[in-house]
Amino acid sequence: MVGVMQVGIVGGTGPAGRGLAVRAAASGHPVVIGSRDEGRARGVAADVVAAWPDQHVEVEGRTNEQAAGCEVVVVATPWDVAVATLRPLAEMLDGKILVSMVSALLAEGREFHALLPSRGSMAASIQAAVPGSMVAAAFHHLPASEMEQLDRPLVADVLVASDHAEATRTTLDLVDSIEGLRGIDAGSLSQAGPIEALTATLITVNLRHRVHAAVRLAGYDTRGEHGG
Repeated sequence: MVGVMQVGIVGGTGPAGRGLAVRAAASGHPVVIGSRDEGRARGVAADVVAAWPDQHVEVEGRTNEQAAGCEVVVVATPWDVAVATLRPLAEMLDGKILVSMVSALLAEGREFHALLPSRGSMAASIQAAVPGSMVAAAFHHLPASEMEQLDRPLVADVLVASDHAEATRTTLDLVDSIEGLRGIDAGSLSQAGPIEALTATLITVNLRHRVHAAVRLAGYDTRGEHGG
């Protein structure tokens, strides 16, 4: 396993944030779930820990500001408040790796549709809002409900896109440290748009067929180095 990372999840009380918190903590990383409402974050963290008493799951609930103080920060807010949430934290996030798992999606009945942010992706919008951070896009295609269930095997690829080599390496290391996940370097942040948009299709397939499908790339040689 890679070195232990302290992971903060801004806006981490929703299904996606909780799921990542559970899996990252079960892999040995201390996790801070952040929220505008610290009481809510504490309650969610307590529920996560109580759900798996036989696992060493180190999860705390704090404010978004405290989550932003962690070594690696993940953004798991709803897409329409992501930029507004992060702007006040820009100084705290300066020089840090910031992983966006945010996709701009619109629900219409039992289908989801991808929206096109003005900068082409939510990750690019976040990078513009906090220019001192090293933003990577990742963790978009994981079934949130399955992520929270540690007793269910998880096998999935996680596409990682960033303009910063350090952010790519660290995010890939975090992904690979979680059992069942395989990180794949998908290139620069310009790839975040199609990566985020695919989330809408995957959720629609899962709803339509009542499954919890994830992404797995056939033919990818894991014997090579990341990005090879």
